[in-house]
Amino acid sequence: MSLGMVAIIGVLLVVTVTALAPKVGIAPPLLLVGMGFAAAMLPFVEAVTVPPEWVLAGVLPPLLYSSAVNTPAMEFRRDFRLISAFSVTLVAATAVVIGVVLTALVPGLPLGIGIALGAIISPTDAVATAIVRRAGISPRIVTVLEGESMLNDATALVLLRSAIAAAAVSVSLWQVVADFVWAVVAAIVIGFVVGKLNLLVRSRINHVTANVALSLVVPFIAYLPAERLGASGLVAAVTAGLVTGHGAASKLGAEDRLSERAVWRTVELLLESAVFLLVGLELPALADDLFDRGGSLAQALLLAVVAASIAIALRAGFVAWSVWTLSRRNRRHPAVREHLTQMQDQLAEGQLPQLGNPERNARKEARVRRLSRRSASDGPSTEARLGRWQQLVSRRLADIDYLAAEQFGWREGVILVAAGMRGAVTIAAAQSLPEGTQSRSLLILAATLVAVGTLVIQGGTLGWLANRLGLSGRGGDGDPDQWAALQADLAKAAVERLGGRLEGYAPDMVDRVRERLKRIPGADEDGVFQPTAETRERSAKYRKLRLALLEAQREELIAIRDLGTYPSGMLDTALVQLDAEQLGIELLRHE
Repeated sequence: MSLGMVAIIGVLLVVTVTALAPKVGIAPPLLLVGMGFAAAMLPFVEAVTVPPEWVLAGVLPPLLYSSAVNTPAMEFRRDFRLISAFSVTLVAATAVVIGVVLTALVPGLPLGIGIALGAIISPTDAVATAIVRRAGISPRIVTVLEGESMLNDATALVLLRSAIAAAAVSVSLWQVVADFVWAVVAAIVIGFVVGKLNLLVRSRINHVTANVALSLVVPFIAYLPAERLGASGLVAAVTAGLVTGHGAASKLGAEDRLSERAVWRTVELLLESAVFLLVGLELPALADDLFDRGGSLAQALLLAVVAASIAIALRAGFVAWSVWTLSRRNRRHPAVREHLTQMQDQLAEGQLPQLGNPERNARKEARVRRLSRRSASDGPSTEARLGRWQQLVSRRLADIDYLAAEQFGWREGVILVAAGMRGAVTIAAAQSLPEGTQSRSLLILAATLVAVGTLVIQGGTLGWLANRLGLSGRGGDGDPDQWAALQADLAKAAVERLGGRLEGYAPDMVDRVRERLKRIPGADEDGVFQPTAETRERSAKYRKLRLALLEAQREELIAIRDLGTYPSGMLDTALVQLDAEQLGIELLRHE
């Protein structure tokens, strides 16, 4: 069968599974794995072996980049401590413990290779995020799982590289730590620079198709130099995605954002689905290779059960400790909120906040007096500095309100544990083990069984479990009162723009917009447009006025996003609506 025919059949299967999965109540990745395995058992289908670099270097960078672009930076910042602990500490602990246990179970297995297998098994898969989001579980859980799945892949692969190097030659613990720190820090710097350059260049490209086409290579532009310098290409791709996603609303046009969203969703669907389809296709080939080398399926299954049990137990303990820690922190929030409210009152009166240190407060008051005597050209005014303080205090208050509304209890902890399934990264990373590795086929099949087993068992029951725990349908982005309040804030920004900074518009035209009339200027009583030179000019001005108001609303939306006073999903929906309205107005120019 030709490669083109395989691609066509693969796309048809992906579309079919995506359409049927919601009707049968099974997650699409699980169906794809099953269909791939069933297809591989057919006598006319040849054995399938996918080079691991195709997944690690070709599939993961765009997938992680796209996920990072759509990750709400506000929620990511709020739970960054928890996300980083899951992505680094838990991954490292899981890799070491699994490595020590498997070294004892497999005779002659070097500790470095055992830890390498632990690093392969330790990262969770992003498919859990899709299942949790579909079940309508708390957006905070979705953000934590999404952030964890973005960052732990990089941690695991860096540990895998270090463990394999340690097995080949003697290296110290400090060398491994230094390699890890360099891999992360250098990747963050590279990803940040690439993300900023991406926004800078694309903001100057007016051709929508070319703009979106450029976005398709950005993850590889971040990935390749990072890997060449010995850093983590995946961390670089994630960082570039976070920077791009945060700045896209203010730097890119509405049509660019809407088109990019549609294109990248298609790319995500095809890449993710292809990986899970290939997982099922490879299973028989992996088993045959193990048998040819004298191994047994029972031994691989035993290793898989042991490794998966250790990973789940460690995750359960880590989640329990995290929930307890967060609960202790939440008990301090009322006192912190009261203090922040007092600071907010002081700022409203034109005073810098009193932080409890008399000497520091005296210095602040003297500084305010000095600043009040300065001219505006000497530096930021007192009002500007107070404004920055007000923004910081308001953001912190919004953080506390969010964490209070989205507290983690034992039920949320159960979901976080159950969502720790393994997937495509585990399978691809396992196949990257060196050819001369002892018991290589056994280790690869064991890792594959862990991935497939957790996908089937945990992934297949996650939605049911969320429903039994009463966590389904609790997403916070659909509160009608909050939505009305957000729309009121955006409308207020538009009205303020109407009240000033708008010149050259007739009063009746401004009144039309203020009253939100939808009829195009120049239409008669029957709604029939009568084009004349005057009405065309008025229509152009009317569209320009509406675009100016949309820009005011978008600026307000970005300011609200930075404060974090509304759910990120709601803000994203509002931004899409503003973009769609702007695109519709711009299309009228061609009529």
